[in-house]
Order: sequence, then C-alpha cells, then structure tokens
Amino acid sequence: MAGSTAVTRLSRIMMCLLTLAGLPIISALVAEGVARPAENHPPKVSHCEQYNTTQCSNEGPQPLLCSGKMTETCEVWNNPEKINQCFVVWTNNSGKVEITYKGCWLNDNTCSDECINDQPASSLTENKKHLFCCCNHNNCNHNFFWRPLPEVPSTTPTTPQDQDVVVKTVAWTLGTLICVVVIVTLLFYLYRRRKMANFMELPRVESAALVPPSPPLCVRPIQLREIKARGRFGAVWKANLHTDVVAVKIFPVQDKQSWLVEKEVYSLPQMSHENVLQFIGAEKHGDNYQAEFWLITAYHERGSLCDYLKANLVTWNDLCKIGESMARGLMYVHEEQPATKCESLKPSIAHRDFKSKNVLLKADLSACIADFGLALVFHPGQSAGDTHGQVGTRRYMAPEVLEGAINFQRDAFLRIDMYACGLVLWEILSRCSSQDGPVPEYHLPFEEEVGQHPTLDDMQECVVTQKTRPAIRDVWRKNAAMMALIDTMEECWDHDAEARLSASCVVERLAIYSKNLHLSPTSNPQKESSI
Repeated sequence: MAGSTAVTRLSRIMMCLLTLAGLPIISALVAEGVARPAENHPPKVSHCEQYNTTQCSNEGPQPLLCSGKMTETCEVWNNPEKINQCFVVWTNNSGKVEITYKGCWLNDNTCSDECINDQPASSLTENKKHLFCCCNHNNCNHNFFWRPLPEVPSTTPTTPQDQDVVVKTVAWTLGTLICVVVIVTLLFYLYRRRKMANFMELPRVESAALVPPSPPLCVRPIQLREIKARGRFGAVWKANLHTDVVAVKIFPVQDKQSWLVEKEVYSLPQMSHENVLQFIGAEKHGDNYQAEFWLITAYHERGSLCDYLKANLVTWNDLCKIGESMARGLMYVHEEQPATKCESLKPSIAHRDFKSKNVLLKADLSACIADFGLALVFHPGQSAGDTHGQVGTRRYMAPEVLEGAINFQRDAFLRIDMYACGLVLWEILSRCSSQDGPVPEYHLPFEEEVGQHPTLDDMQECVVTQKTRPAIRDVWRKNAAMMALIDTMEECWDHDAEARLSASCVVERLAIYSKNLHLSPTSNPQKESSI
C-alpha cells in the first residue's frame, strides 16, 4: 500500500515539473508561429477527375480517358484516419501546360480546398520540372494553378538581442530539466529505500503463496525424446529436463505470434491453477528463418481428452470428474482474479479455441486447459483491441462466429467458449460406459452431419441455418442422470448466446451430479431391473 502511494505521488510530481519545464519551449514555439490550432477535418472525397498521359499514345488512345473528363471513384476506407483527396501532376514549359496524371490521392496534410502549387520558379530544373498539387473536394482537380512564391533572400542575420533571448530560453529550459532530473532521482532513491525496508520484513502469509516470477527466456538443458502430437501451430515433444519429464511445444518461425500470445498468457499473474496446464518456460532456438520457438510445460502421459476418448470408455464418475475439472479450469481462465499481496490482478481471458484436443488429462483423470495461442486477454479499463472474430476450429465455432456477427465485448467471447464446452461434454457423454446398450465408436461433434473436414459453408448451413446440434441418443434420455447432463449441454450450446450457462454454473451442476447418488446412472431403476 505504501509503495503504490509513493509511486502515485512521484508520478504527480513528475507531471507538474515536466509541465513547468515545457513552458519556455511552448512559448518559443508560439512566438515563432509553430504552434497552430488543429485544422478542420477535410470533407470526404469520393471521386476525382482521372487522366494518365501514358495511356494516351498515338498507337491507340482511349478517347474518354484522354479527354480529361473521365471520373475515378476513390476507394472507400473503413479506417477513419485514411482520407481521400484529388491530385494533378503537370509541367509548365514556358507557359505551355501539359497534364501528366490526375486521380485520387490519400492522406496528404498539405492539400487545401483548391489545387494550387506555390513552389518558386527557381526550384524547377530540366530533371525536375513537374508540378504537383492536391485538394480536398470532389473533382477539385478539374482546375489547378501555379502561383509561385516570390524568391526569398537568404536568412537575415540575427541581432544580438535575438541571440540573448535564445540563450536565456535555452538556459532556463536546461536548468529546469536538470532540476527535474535531480528531484526525480532523489525521490526514486527514497522510494527504493522504503521499498527495500518493507521487503526485509517477514511476510505475513504462508511461504507457499510466494509464487516465483516467470522464468527468464534462456536455454535449458532439454533433451527431446519423441513427438507426441502435431497441431496447427507446431509439434509437441516428450522431453527430459534434468530428471523431469516435460512437454515441449515447438513453433516454427511463421507461427511466432502464437508462441508470443501463449507465453504472454502463461506469464500473467496468478495463472498457476491445478486445472490450467503448468507453464515452465519459453525459449528461442536458432536465428532468422531457422529460428524455433519453444514452450515448455508439464507433461501428461494420457494426452488430450480427444485422443483418450478414441481409445477408452469412461464411467459416470470419470465423466463427472473430467467435466467438472475441465469446467473449473475454464472458469478460472474466464474469471478476473483480484490482486493479492504477492501478485497483481489476473485479467479475464477468453480461450477462443476450446475443444477436446486442447484439454489434457492428468494421471488421476482430472483435466487441465492448454493451448492459448488464440487467447484474448481483457485487461481492466482497456479495449480488446483489433481482433479478428472468426478464429478457432470450424467444428467448434458458435453460431455468431460462423455468421460473423460477434459483439466484441468480453462476455460475448466467453459465451463462445461455453458453446464449445457443451460440445466437449457431448463427446465425453458419447463414450460413457454407464449407458444402456453398446457404446458407439468415438465421433467428433457434427462428424455424422458434415464429415471429418467440413468447410465454413458446411458449418454455417448445419449450425446457423438448420440450427442442428450433435445427436442425443434415445438411451440417454431414459436415464435421469444423463438427462440432467443433456440439459446442461443444451444450455451451453444454446443458439442465443446470452442464454448460455457460465463456466461456474457448469461446475456447480457437475459437482451435484457426482455427489448425489440418486443422479448416478447405476441407481436408475430401469437399468437395475434389466440387469
């Protein structure tokens, strides 16, 4: 608390002193006429006269283009900072005007309401004889003028009085800045001294809560053993670090951005959680185009939930454990965690590529969330920034993502994750051995409807137009426990994003399913009588 108060006071004092230091500079600029009021925003230009002398040869001119009456439609920009203008390039040989080009121009602060060139005649040479002007209205390049400025003699010598003013201004400015540096240095020294005094005090929390900072970007003695999986952004290796077995995800140079995003997410405060994949470190190997980017994490022999379900069935208790721990990890990722004495605030995070491939299983069948290469971090008080909404795996895209109709707010992105969470719960239920009758082979969501490699159009037709969801087997609906889970799944993948469950609600429901025996499929009277 004392440290943050000292930083706040220090920042306020620095702002005041820097403002005082800048006063003589601003005064000098105003005196010289450099500080000007902001210019009015120019009107929008949509079309300009077009002319191109290179297409008006004797071999086959284009009459309309060479007549100077052709109009060019300027490109429409979504970025408000891009402003269209009109321009003309011509030569003036002893009064004979010859137009070279006319058309649309972009983002030139020198353009005015009329197309006027005012460069002196002495600036024109044999090698540089073209004149240029631009303007801010539709077809304003129809008329253009050359009004050369009068020749200005060399700069007038400064008087002794002017030199004295300059010297005094510079001396005052430098003196003020030196004082600012001295005061800031002194305040920083006092702040560091007080902070070190607090640091030497005994902590009032358990030592286990003192989480060490993220490991530095250095090379560790890692020995790669075998490739365990390949994904969109690289390969995952089983490796040895000293006596420990770790997982190393290797990104090629073209996927550096995904590596940076994952490293940033894992390095956020309070990201250590039993249901989030443990981060060990990040490394860069090689240079230039041969560079590789390594992400080192804990290794889990069972692999991804998707691969596990392909080869194994799960009991009802296993289903509840996997589903609850998976939802608990997603809940922790989604929720903002307040600052503690040891760590600062953890912001809310949207995964944006949630699927069974990105859920890993530990030895005890509890789940942990992995692969944050497309994640979006929502820092308090800051916008999400420029982001593309249609990302992720097509099969798991929510209807609003497939439609391209995303509300770019935090809760909207979290609801997209919950849609995918409902699909993953369906995958687990489809391989549950507690259902009546034979358990079918593992299928991805919508695999029976659109196949293994659907296009974006396939998913739009299936999910958006037909509002199809993965099939619910009749034998599931005959069981009270499974019917309760089906309700949870359907509320997760609801077409209305605002009607979907949150991750915390899914955690609560699955905890109830696992603890209440009357909701277990094994307690179903119909099944017991059939046995």
